[in-house]
Amino acid sequence: MRIATALLSLALGANAVLASSWFSNAAYNKWHETELERWLSDHDVPYPTPADRKELEKLVQKNWDSYVVSPYKDWDTAKLGEYLKLKGIETKDSAAASKDSLLTQVQSNWYETEDKAQSAWGNVRDWILDTWTDSQLKAFCDHHGIPVPQPRKRDTLLQKARSTYQTVAEKAGETAAYPGNWLYETWSESDLKEWLDTHGIPAPQPTTRDKLIASVRRNSRLAYLRMQEQSAKAQASAKAAYDTLTDKLIDSWSESQLKEFCDKNSINVPQGTKVNQLRALVRKHRAELLGDTVSATAASAFGAATSNIGEGYAKATDSASKAAHDAFSKAINTWSDTRLKAYLDARGVPVPQASKTDELRALVRKNSHKAMSGWTAWTFDDLSYENLKDYLASTGDSAAKKASEKAGATRDDLVKAAQSAYASASSAGGSSWASATNYVAKQTDAAKANTFETWSDSELKSYLDSYGIPVPQGSTTNELRALARRQWTYFKYGTSTPSETIFAKLGENAKATWDWVMDQLSIGSEAARKKAQESKVKGHKEL
Repeated sequence: MRIATALLSLALGANAVLASSWFSNAAYNKWHETELERWLSDHDVPYPTPADRKELEKLVQKNWDSYVVSPYKDWDTAKLGEYLKLKGIETKDSAAASKDSLLTQVQSNWYETEDKAQSAWGNVRDWILDTWTDSQLKAFCDHHGIPVPQPRKRDTLLQKARSTYQTVAEKAGETAAYPGNWLYETWSESDLKEWLDTHGIPAPQPTTRDKLIASVRRNSRLAYLRMQEQSAKAQASAKAAYDTLTDKLIDSWSESQLKEFCDKNSINVPQGTKVNQLRALVRKHRAELLGDTVSATAASAFGAATSNIGEGYAKATDSASKAAHDAFSKAINTWSDTRLKAYLDARGVPVPQASKTDELRALVRKNSHKAMSGWTAWTFDDLSYENLKDYLASTGDSAAKKASEKAGATRDDLVKAAQSAYASASSAGGSSWASATNYVAKQTDAAKANTFETWSDSELKSYLDSYGIPVPQGSTTNELRALARRQWTYFKYGTSTPSETIFAKLGENAKATWDWVMDQLSIGSEAARKKAQESKVKGHKEL
């Protein structure tokens, strides 16, 4: 019995030591009080003021897993299913699958382990700059007087920015473990919003500069992990595509085409070399040219194109941003003047008198990455029928209340009444205004989670009509909802949607891979071109 008790005591003691060791090694254990407060504020975790360091650290510890180690635990089934889809994991029916089963799959396929997460947040400077564009890195170096040799390559920019990261923070009298706003001094609000758009992260709406920075900062690790994964996939895809495509092409080339390839790439061909020997020679040197051998250098064609993860990803995100911007531009080409003005009004952008439609569209494009600056009357145009009635009844305005109780009132009637009541509250200020904004802040996010789900076909068509969107004959309710949701997302977020940005990125990566392969091959014959095109089509289908 004594032995058992002794063993139990030892086991408990060992567990206590392990738990204590883990806690003492937590990234936030060495953070300054201001960093602890900043982290809690970024993640909307309330904390007492004043609070001592011990209280703050306990609060961070309590919420650390939910936001850093396993943020997916708070996701709904749709988002869990979407993540698995992006990882290439098939789920029979994510809508019907239980949340627990999806959670288990996501957990086993998450980007990093708890240990890696702890280590990463203990060395923020090693990765937080990797998701920046070249121009943002250049601006950072220039702003802080960091000399960077010419030509300014991305690798050099990153190395210089990282090596002086701590020094810059200390010089400014700032902390660097969980960096403050000083890190984003050179970013405009549009830069911050564009970063969120590019990485598929919804910008806070309405927003301020501080809120945008907080969102970029707290999502930087997840964006970096996605970047690493996408870059690895792009490299693997490029390599596989090249191997498959070139093998087929080399087999299809005639003796003269094989010799032409050798000539172009300065490959010495001995006299009397047979066709099969020529093919073997081309394959051998193809490996050297593309960096497939141990002796290959980073300057080789394939190595230069894919060796640097950050550079490859930066190019991919540039392409994705362009694709997203083109889609947004195409969407607003159908918008009515009223809707274009509303988009600008929601962002506090002045609209010159008598602006023509083309001028309004140009102004909207210019502000495609500008986040909403506050609530407006247009906040109500996508609320459900019931939410509109609730708002009107809550205003304390007799006309609004009467409108909410009117028998047979259409959704459009309620929208106009809500907009009118909101405008009156805005003019009156004081408690009326506070009450209106408080309702909007509490209700809109919850209401918009299922936006359009309860709308009738006539209400959906009316909403689309406000954008000037023609409704195809025979459209189903689900098709109408999809159309409405797309316009609503563009109106709210600008150039992107959280999930479409990621898919656009993947598509652009695949396209860039095939285009690069075609360029490197310098294909000469029509037969070879045709074979390449067939392989390209097949590759896209597999993706």
